[in-house]
Amino acid sequence: MTSADGAELLLGRHGHVMIARLNRPAARNALTRTMIDELGAALIAAEADPTVRALLLTGAGEHVFCTGTDPRAFTAGADFLTGPHYAAFVRLTMGRHSIPVIGAANGTAVNGGLELLLGSDVIIASATAKFGFPETARGLSPGSGNASIGIKIALGPAVSLLLSGELITAEQAHRIGLVATVTAPDEVFETALALAETMAAAPLDPDPVDEPARATRTDTARDTRRLSYWQSVIGTETDVSSTQSFLEERKPRREDR
Repeated sequence: MTSADGAELLLGRHGHVMIARLNRPAARNALTRTMIDELGAALIAAEADPTVRALLLTGAGEHVFCTGTDPRAFTAGADFLTGPHYAAFVRLTMGRHSIPVIGAANGTAVNGGLELLLGSDVIIASATAKFGFPETARGLSPGSGNASIGIKIALGPAVSLLLSGELITAEQAHRIGLVATVTAPDEVFETALALAETMAAAPLDPDPVDEPARATRTDTARDTRRLSYWQSVIGTETDVSSTQSFLEERKPRREDR
């Protein structure tokens, strides 16, 4: 990872994959204003850079991905709820991004940490991780999590997870479709990175492939508009060249696009 010592968010690159690692393990990777702004800035940078084709989110340490916002970091008020970086952070948590995002849950993700993870397209989880909104058992609102969890999984499990305040295991999260894969703790990052690399290496522009699927879940009005646009793209010269590569039984190249 390439970042200054003591940085709260470590940014790095692995080929076409940008890696963002929450870096407050002693504080269970709880989010500060700085982390929120830097996560938003990272998403903006990733979306603007044509060489970045996937974003991987993970946390430092072996036991916790993120426990949510650090209450000590917000005692001065809510003036952090402004600006383009915060707006991009919100898009990230709501899954409204234009590149694939893979979440590597190296450990437990609860409250706002789970909300951040829910913005990922795919979640790879450690077998020891747990997930939930324990804040609701203390009478606190889950923020945007009550919308995000309902997008990700079926209504029944979503409501149960929200209202009970109980934590579920990685295997339970897998059974209800919250996470895609459960791995040994020491294999989470490599498994997620391998998936991110596979996505990044796809010869297709990811936007017309994954954006309609994501928008169906996160923004139905936008989905209707954008689906019409992407349907108009089908049959263009780039699609013809890719079809030709298929007929020639060769792997499509980036130049075909």
